[in-house]
Amino acid sequence: MRNRPFTSFRVTGLIQLLTGKTMKMIIAVVQGKDVIALMDNLVEKKLGVTKINTSGGFLRESNATLLMGVDDHRVEEVLRLIRTNCHVRNRYINPMPPMNEPGGEFYVSSPVEVPVGGATVFVLEVDKYVRL
Repeated sequence: MRNRPFTSFRVTGLIQLLTGKTMKMIIAVVQGKDVIALMDNLVEKKLGVTKINTSGGFLRESNATLLMGVDDHRVEEVLRLIRTNCHVRNRYINPMPPMNEPGGEFYVSSPVEVPVGGATVFVLEVDKYVRL
């Protein structure tokens, strides 16, 4: 195996040094109801996105985790699209399942209003970007 003096990391670092371009990885966890509109808007703006179907949180509802590698100067554009497309909604849930009380009485708790939706976004520095 021959020795290569410039690894892709060095070339990427050199390009960043010469052009001043750096990249960020944006990870956005979005409610399932908002993901289609958000992805359509991202693709329309020529922003690449990878969707992973996920679930979890307090209500165990479907979410999507979106992965986006973007140039530094487009981070605010992506955040603006996420804010525009991902909305907080209020839902009513029963905090406890119905219970039988001693003496045969049946107890059903009152519904509680909780906010759901919106997005949780992480913006990370990218040390290395390799396209294979």
